[in-house]
Amino acid sequence: MSNNTQKDDVNITKLYGLEATLKKEDFIQKYQVKEDGLSSLQAEERLRNLGPNEIKQAKPKKWYHYFLESLFTPFNCILLGIVAILIYTDIYLPPEPSFANIIVIAILVTASTLLDFFEEFRSNKAAEELKQMVATTTTVIRNNEKTQIPINQVTLGDVVLLSAGSMIPADLRVIEAKDLYVGQSSLTGESDSVKKNVESELTLDELDSIADLDTICFMGTNVISGSARGIVIKTADSTYFGKVAHTLTAGKPKTAFQKGIENISRLLIRFMLIMIPIVFLLNAWKHDIITAFTFAVAIAIGITPLLLPVILSSSLSKGAVRMSKKKTIVKKLDSIQNFGAMNILCTDKTGTLTEDKIVLEKYLDVNGEEDLRVLKHAFLNAYFQTGLKGNIDEAVIKRGLENEMGSFTEKYKKIDEIPFDFSRRRLSVVVSDGEKKQLITKGAVEEILSICSMVDCKGETSPITKEIKENIRKISKQLNEDGLRVVAVCQKNDVNNIEHFEVADEKNMILLGFIGFLDPPKESAKASIEKLNRAGIRVIVLTGDNAEVTRCVCNKVGINSKNIVLGSKLDKLTDIAVLRLLRKTNIFAKLSPIQKARIVRLLRDSGNVVGYMGDGINDSPSLTNCDVGISVDTAVDIAKEAADIILL
Repeated sequence: MSNNTQKDDVNITKLYGLEATLKKEDFIQKYQVKEDGLSSLQAEERLRNLGPNEIKQAKPKKWYHYFLESLFTPFNCILLGIVAILIYTDIYLPPEPSFANIIVIAILVTASTLLDFFEEFRSNKAAEELKQMVATTTTVIRNNEKTQIPINQVTLGDVVLLSAGSMIPADLRVIEAKDLYVGQSSLTGESDSVKKNVESELTLDELDSIADLDTICFMGTNVISGSARGIVIKTADSTYFGKVAHTLTAGKPKTAFQKGIENISRLLIRFMLIMIPIVFLLNAWKHDIITAFTFAVAIAIGITPLLLPVILSSSLSKGAVRMSKKKTIVKKLDSIQNFGAMNILCTDKTGTLTEDKIVLEKYLDVNGEEDLRVLKHAFLNAYFQTGLKGNIDEAVIKRGLENEMGSFTEKYKKIDEIPFDFSRRRLSVVVSDGEKKQLITKGAVEEILSICSMVDCKGETSPITKEIKENIRKISKQLNEDGLRVVAVCQKNDVNNIEHFEVADEKNMILLGFIGFLDPPKESAKASIEKLNRAGIRVIVLTGDNAEVTRCVCNKVGINSKNIVLGSKLDKLTDIAVLRLLRKTNIFAKLSPIQKARIVRLLRDSGNVVGYMGDGINDSPSLTNCDVGISVDTAVDIAKEAADIILL
C-alpha cells in the first residue's frame, strides 16, 4: 500500500507545481482558461467527457459480498475440502451411502458463516447509514452569470466564487483574493488557517508539501475568512482529496489476527499433506486401497478442529453485540480480537484528543497576572465588531458572558470601527458608555506593541520601555510554548473630539495585556489514556499540528512530551532509524498523511498490534494501514469508510 500511496501523494511539484507558481496572466494564457467562466454547453460537454466531480469511494457492498467473505474463511475452506473428499468416500464408494459426516460438517460451516455474515452485514449497514451525504452546492460563473450548482456538477475550467464558510468543491488556482484564509485541518491536521494568494511567494524548487501551495485551494477544505475567485484545475479522483481517498481502494493489509488464523490453517494443511499419505501407505500395505483411503480421511477429520470456526464466530458476534450496546459499531468481526490484542494505540490530536473548538484560556496583564479588565476590553471589541466573527471572537464572547459581562452590551454603544486587515493584523472598535468614548484594539502581539506608547497595570499607566517590551515578548513566547495562541489588547481614552476614525488614529495607545486561546483536550482524554496505560497499551500521538500546541495538549492528557519529532526530520531517516526513535518517542508533529501511515507500518512490521484512531481525511491512509482502525461518528466519510470500529 505504502508504495502506491507515496507515488500518489509525495510529488507535489509534479501535481501542482506549474499551476501554483505561474503568474496569473501566464496561467490563464497557458491553460487557455477564461476569467468569465464556461458556457452551459462547454460545461455539459466536459462533464460528459470527464464524468461528475465525485470521489470513487468504495461503493457499499452488496449482501452477497459479505456472505461469500464469511463463507470462504481459511478454516471453512479446509472443512469444505474435507466435504469434497467425504462425498467420494462416504457417498460414491460405499454400496450404502452415509451422509452423517457431511451433514455435521455442513451444519458447522453454515452456523459459522451465518453468525459472521449477519453481524458484519448489520454493522456495515449501520455504518453506511452514518455516512449522511449532504448534497452541497457551490457558486460558479456560467454564461457570464452567478449560479448555484451541486458540487458534483463542477468541471475543469469552471470559475468558482468563494466567501467565508464556503466548502471548496475541487482543486482551484486562485485568480482573485481578498484576505483569503482557508482551513486545511481535514487534509493536513494543521489547526491554523492558511493564507492564499493570487501570486505564489515560493518558487518551484521551494515547494515541499501541500502546506506550501499558497495559490491552490484544495477540495474538501473550507474558507475561514475573506473572498476569492478560483479556476478549477482538478476534479474528482485527480484532486489531492481523491489521491488520499484512493489509498483506501488498495485494501487493508492482513491484520495480526488474520495472519494467525492463516498460520494455523497452513499448519493443519501441512499436517494433512504429511500424515494422510503416510497413513494411507501403511494401511494400503495391509488392507485394500478403499479402506486405507477412508481411514486416512478419518485421520484428516480427526486432526481438524471442526468447532473452531463456530466458536470464533459466536464469540466475536457476542462481543460485537455487547459493544453495540455501548454505542460502538464493529464493521469487521476480526477487529474485535485485534482490538483486544492491541499493544500500541496511535492517535491523531485535533478532534480526537481535543474538542476541535478554540476556548479563551488566559487573560493576563502586562506582568502576566490574571486581569478581568483585559477580558472586558477584549469582550467589547469582539462583541461590537461587525466583520466575520471567527472562532477567536466567539471564544472571547463566550468567556465574557461566563464572567457576567452581558450587561456591557446594553451599557456601551458602538460609535465606529476600523475593520481587520492582514497587513495591520489588528481590529479596532470605538465604544461609548455615554460619558466617554474609547478606542479598543486587539491583534497580533508585535503589531499591537508597534502602536503602544504606554502600558496600564492595575489602573496605573506608565511609559513603555525597552525592558517592558522584552518582558512582554518573553511572556508571549512562554504562552506560545504552553500551546496558546496569543492576542494582545490595547486602548485609547482621549478620543472624544474625533468624529471619523481611521487607521492613522491607532497610535499612542495603552497596552492592557494578552488573551491566550487553546483547543482544549476532551474531558475524557486523560482518564482514557490512564486506562490504556494500565492495560499495557502505549499511546503515540501522530499529528499535523505544530510542536508547541501538541506539547501543551499532551501534557494536559498525561502523555510524556519530553521528545517531540517533526515530520521534516522523518523524511531524512531510514526505516531502522525511525524505529529507534519510536522506542523513546511518543509524539510526532507536523506530519503529512503519508508520514503517519509510514510510522504505523513500521510499528506493525516490528511485531506490534497497532490501533489507529482518527477522524480526518489525513488519517485515512493510517486507518487502512493498521491492525484496527477506530473512528468516530463525526469523522469525514473517508475515515469512516477505512475504519473497522466506529465510536458513536
